[in-house]
Amino acid sequence: MSTDLEYRKMEHSPTLNTILMVEDVLKECDNSVITIAELKRKLPKQVNHNVLKTILAYLEESNKIAVSLKGITWIHNANPNLRRAIKTGLEL
Repeated sequence: MSTDLEYRKMEHSPTLNTILMVEDVLKECDNSVITIAELKRKLPKQVNHNVLKTILAYLEESNKIAVSLKGITWIHNANPNLRRAIKTGLEL
């Protein structure tokens, strides 16, 4: 048990500011697909690789990004009209 606690203390957790920073860069990206290396270069501050992987896993799980072999794509759309159309639309 103590080993698990020690391991958790050693892990770096992303801060909300870091998550929002990564989200902003992905949202504002000129290309539709961006690699992790390109993302790291575009970030205004350096982010630990493992922390960045944790953030990307969270964003993928929350359906904000799609990760493929070519890279990362921002897919989240907060448009209320689109959300309403999806909610009330007919499934084909």
